[in-house]
Amino acid sequence: MSVKSSRDLEKLREIGRIIRLTLDHTAKAVRPGITTSELDAIGGQVLEEHGAVSAPPKVYGFPGALCISVNDEAIHGVPGQRVVREGDLVKLDCVASKDGYYADAAVTVRVGRVSSEAEALARCAESAFTEALKVARAGYRIHDIGRAVERETLSCGFRVIRELCGHGVGRTIHEEPQVPNYPDARHKARLTEGLVITIEPIIAAGNAKPVLQRDRWTIKTQDGGLSAHYEHTLVVTGGSPILVTAA
Repeated sequence: MSVKSSRDLEKLREIGRIIRLTLDHTAKAVRPGITTSELDAIGGQVLEEHGAVSAPPKVYGFPGALCISVNDEAIHGVPGQRVVREGDLVKLDCVASKDGYYADAAVTVRVGRVSSEAEALARCAESAFTEALKVARAGYRIHDIGRAVERETLSCGFRVIRELCGHGVGRTIHEEPQVPNYPDARHKARLTEGLVITIEPIIAAGNAKPVLQRDRWTIKTQDGGLSAHYEHTLVVTGGSPILVTAA
């Protein structure tokens, strides 16, 4: 969608704030010994308390309030009885709606002491996002975002998972345009003021090849390499974008 009124922006900020609270509360609960289903219950409760609805179950029938992916699970991990352990990278991805407006954000949580590789990977996902923000402005092309993400990721010694990307959002989970994490020349349309998109570097320490698992939801890295994910929903402007899912 594109923001057309002050009400649009107000409602996007509202659901963005709820998603931020959900991720923050859930991230604080991440510790060795907790299960991903217990984390999911915490996130779901925050959404409910603020009158928001988790979007993946509503739109796609996903079996959880949050997508919770651990280590080599890149995205769409199904909450269950998996126990979180010291050294894990836990990706919390929350998409929710309220009053017909949707937003989407994700964070990678380090569990206790993590390996130097895991720490560098998580930091890289965040820095790749930061670099992409510099070109997430009206007049730049969509593939400029991907160029910034991939350049930063490669400079850190990692790779983007090219099959996974950001996207338009606002009136449902996934809208046009797609926002690849590499400079795909097919995505040459220019960003316009008011456009609502996600930027979400999804990167890996190994060969970055994704494999869909038997549950038909979870996507893992083919070689078992660690992955990291960092995401915000933003509104494009002529200057710095508005991050509706930021604190």
